Amino acid sequence: MLDLKLMQKDPDVVRESLAKRGSTIDVQEFLDLDERRKALIAEVETLKAERNAVGPEIARRKKAREDASDLLAKMGEVSERVKTLDAELAEVEAAEREWVMSVPNIPHASVPLGASEEDNPVLRYWGEKPALDFAPKEHWELGTALGGLDFECAAKLAGSRFSISYGWCARLERALAQLMLDTQTSVNGYTEVIPPFIVNRRTMTGTGQLPKFEEDLFKLEGTDYFLIPTAEVPLTNVYSGEVIDEALLPVKFCAQTPCFRSEAGSYGKDTKGLIRQHQFYKVEMVNFAHPEKSYDALEAMTASAEKILQLLNIHYRVIELCTGDMGFSAAKTYDIEVWLPGQDQYREISSCSNCEDFQARRADIRFQPADSKKKQFVHTLNGSGLAVGRCLVAVMENYQQADGSIVIPDALKPYMGGLEVVPAK
Repeated sequence: MLDLKLMQKDPDVVRESLAKRGSTIDVQEFLDLDERRKALIAEVETLKAERNAVGPEIARRKKAREDASDLLAKMGEVSERVKTLDAELAEVEAAEREWVMSVPNIPHASVPLGASEEDNPVLRYWGEKPALDFAPKEHWELGTALGGLDFECAAKLAGSRFSISYGWCARLERALAQLMLDTQTSVNGYTEVIPPFIVNRRTMTGTGQLPKFEEDLFKLEGTDYFLIPTAEVPLTNVYSGEVIDEALLPVKFCAQTPCFRSEAGSYGKDTKGLIRQHQFYKVEMVNFAHPEKSYDALEAMTASAEKILQLLNIHYRVIELCTGDMGFSAAKTYDIEVWLPGQDQYREISSCSNCEDFQARRADIRFQPADSKKKQFVHTLNGSGLAVGRCLVAVMENYQQADGSIVIPDALKPYMGGLEVVPAK
């Protein structure tokens, strides 16, 4: 949520931000609501002042046994008018808040201008594409051929965009998650958390999923509970409504959780394989940072995500999202895209964002500076460290052999119970 005072005092900043994002939200709608709100407050205050001024005269007349019926009648009308205005003011304030909650974050000044993912600049590459002397297969071909993936049975049990993993594939996915958690906790200083996988509406609103993106969520029928789309949601809201001691910053959490997404806007996209599913696992990183250090934290978080791919020795690139491609809550975002030889393209495997104080305002997360009595909003950051299913895809496609077998990367061998190669069938 943006600072209300910013929109009231400098609406052109918000107009410019929305234009950069390609948004059609009209700032004038907010300004009209705000003018109406001010007019209502002014009228209510005038009427209340009038009522207060007449009060002593009514009391005097009553004490002197004089007729005060005219003043009482007039004040009755004033009270009714105040009641009507208060109700209208509540409606205007609710509409104003709803408008504010629908406005995306302001991009950082360093974010490149652009309209879509086609305008995202590549910042760097790491590693080399594997030199394969055969036509590589896609992961769903490999997985089904080796008996590790079953999409037909999953469709029978749940529907499209689900999968079942068996044997070596299930263990390989578990090994990847373990490597990620061990690295993020032991090397990169994150505290592991197991949060709820079901959260309430307030929690979803705090990180920006609601009210704008409800169609993308799975809601539990007959309740106001939702399945989490990412661990970012519960982890960020751990401190909702609280004040953090400045000495504790930064606070860094990570969690491996299932993620549930309706994929409402992805009809026809990535219908095969593990890339875009309704249920998948992800190791998520969340950082509560001091505002003066949050962009250093963003670089460090991105490096923490990159470290996993480096340990696996898998080629990737880092891109910076342009203004038109960033997420709703983000002020600046880096995406890590891994090379998939079977698909002959790069695919996103991590997205690391600094939301500045946008989520902290929505969730009311502050810190107490040591040198000031005034509390400040923290900056919140989030990033995938990594998407486990997509990392499984990357390992399968990059480590496949000509005979259809898959070599286990060295970094995963300690987790695989002695398995070094998934043999061809």
